[in-house]
Amino acid sequence: MNYQQAWDYLDSLQFHKIKLGLDAMRQFMARVNNPERDLKIVHIAGTNGKGSVSVTLLTLLSRAGYRVGLYTSPHLSSVRERFRIGNTFISEETFARLATDIRNVLGEEKITYFEFTTAIAFLWFAEENLDLVILETGLGGRLDATNIVTPLVSVITNISMDHEAYLGNTISAVAKEKAGIIKPAVPVVSAVQDGAGLDEVKNACEKNETRLYLYNRDFHSTRLENGEWQWLAKESFSDISYASLRCSMKGDYQIENASLVLATLNLLIAQGFQITEEQIRKGLAEVHWPGRLESFSLKRNEKEVNYLLDGAHNPAGVESLIRTLQTECNYDKLLVIWGAMADKDLQTTLAMVAELAHSIILTRPDGERSADPELLLENVPAAYKEKCSLFPTVEAAIAGAENAANVNDLILIAGSLYLVGASRKILLGELVP
Repeated sequence: MNYQQAWDYLDSLQFHKIKLGLDAMRQFMARVNNPERDLKIVHIAGTNGKGSVSVTLLTLLSRAGYRVGLYTSPHLSSVRERFRIGNTFISEETFARLATDIRNVLGEEKITYFEFTTAIAFLWFAEENLDLVILETGLGGRLDATNIVTPLVSVITNISMDHEAYLGNTISAVAKEKAGIIKPAVPVVSAVQDGAGLDEVKNACEKNETRLYLYNRDFHSTRLENGEWQWLAKESFSDISYASLRCSMKGDYQIENASLVLATLNLLIAQGFQITEEQIRKGLAEVHWPGRLESFSLKRNEKEVNYLLDGAHNPAGVESLIRTLQTECNYDKLLVIWGAMADKDLQTTLAMVAELAHSIILTRPDGERSADPELLLENVPAAYKEKCSLFPTVEAAIAGAENAANVNDLILIAGSLYLVGASRKILLGELVP
């Protein structure tokens, strides 16, 4: 297969519905001699923040001179975004070659879309003689296709409600699924809080006889008045501290994410990795994660337009987005372009955003799971429906927002990474060259 044929074949697997479980993944990887077993891995799960932690860890270790692979999901506009070594994405030729190899091994058998991309990641990383692989779970943890590995460190960012149809409708149930990545004797770094799944994470660590390093217990961050922050650890890390730190990305929660990264780095240092405080400081200041609180201004139709793109799609993510809008963004009017998957908590998220918005443009990114604008409107509180307008396509929604926006206004695009990806491609072009 060439690249386009490989991508088309992969897309056809989306009709092979999500199937949580490890049997198919284990069986396939055994047929290609389990290359994942030779990789040094950091495995990352959680509800929000997985991507930020992953790309921050990649950036810092790359600055320290390590060859690091990164596997994340979903992508914004090109499937190749899921696979990186440092700042280099997988090539079209390599993607096509590995996809062809996997299809040939499978024959008439089928695996899911995510199992297929995970297999590509393992095969590519195993070819590349990497120092470390950062592996982000796709959905949950316990039965996620990535969970066939034994990592050097496991990270669970935080836990809140999301993907209830697959993970359960209580925090405890979701936490048990996320904590399923915990392995015997593999240290765990987490920011899970009391009442948000912490008991389940602690129980999993005790069962696996492994150490839990907990944010705000074993290490914490302190914000300073000048916008900098410092990271401090207790005896767990021999009282290490880092001062004069700055995060390049918007969002006060990025300090929490970066704190998890620093704890993970210190556990890797104990296993032979080396990184200096200066490399940490410079790395944090240059982290870039497209589509996640990404702000920019563009000249569009002879006028300057201000944009903020964010993949917030569940109540916890939207709460963080709103906090950022209130504390870090300056604008006259907020114009919101919103699109979401039909299986999300539409009522809660739309109510949260509607209160801040001057106008709300409801639209639908491509995808069978995307909610129609009419369904979104049904979930907007009655008091805010008059703010809403409906556009059938992302292109039309962007044009409508730009026509209404003035120079000091802000256009927020959020609700789904699929919407953010489609919008970003229209506004900025492809992320992957």
